Amino acid sequence: MTNFPEIHPLNASPEISALYADIRAVSGLQMVNLIWRHFAALPDVLEWAWAGVRPLVGSKEMTAARHRLIQAVELPTIAPVSLQARDAAGVGPSQMHDFQSMMAAYIRGNCTNMIALTALRLRLEGVDRASAALSAAPLPATAAQLPPLPRIDTLDPALATAIRNLAQHHEGAQGGIIPSLYLELVRWPGLIETFPNWLGALYAPQAMLAARASTIRAAEAEALAMLPTMGPPPQGIEAMRPALAHFTRLVIPDLIPVCIAADRLLPK
Repeated sequence: MTNFPEIHPLNASPEISALYADIRAVSGLQMVNLIWRHFAALPDVLEWAWAGVRPLVGSKEMTAARHRLIQAVELPTIAPVSLQARDAAGVGPSQMHDFQSMMAAYIRGNCTNMIALTALRLRLEGVDRASAALSAAPLPATAAQLPPLPRIDTLDPALATAIRNLAQHHEGAQGGIIPSLYLELVRWPGLIETFPNWLGALYAPQAMLAARASTIRAAEAEALAMLPTMGPPPQGIEAMRPALAHFTRLVIPDLIPVCIAADRLLPK
């Protein structure tokens, strides 16, 4: 249990399930991230927040903004990984497609959420620029269905400990948050052991701070050009502010560099 209560898709009401389905359809992803599931646990917040940022997420401008964000992330030099090392970690040629598809989904989802939620945060902080004129994009092809994420308390204790240790590289993991990316790695258990070595240069505290800061700067620049039009705030508005700040200043901008760095380690 984290400091951010959530409504799991399996426990959602028909109304919440419909919103989750729309989030998946417009974003082109199968996952509904924790921040949205947390908003669902607050009175009327999910409907309000999603109605505001939906035009951003579903716009042609978001596609270009994601690309610019990815290019702006400052990463340290990371040594390439040999084919032998990839094989030993369980991501040899036969597993590569699934791994790359999963990583592409996380890059797309994290970058989209980072820009859209930063735009929402800036609105709540009082930025009063006019809303952007956006061009609606066709609904994207939905990404391939990923296996359900395991609950960490159902894993082998040694594996759960290794995942928690990975999470501890991130300041935003306070309160028991386990980035879902690391739970995905149970499909390739060898990666859980090798990630700290492969990405050691990025996990160094100063490098992670620099990567996070560059991600936040880039996301804020993109968000300022895509500010949403928001309806009257709901009852739960004050309860959502801490999570919005935590996810856009710590959790998501830490994971975007990890996803990009991991993706660049692999052959194209």
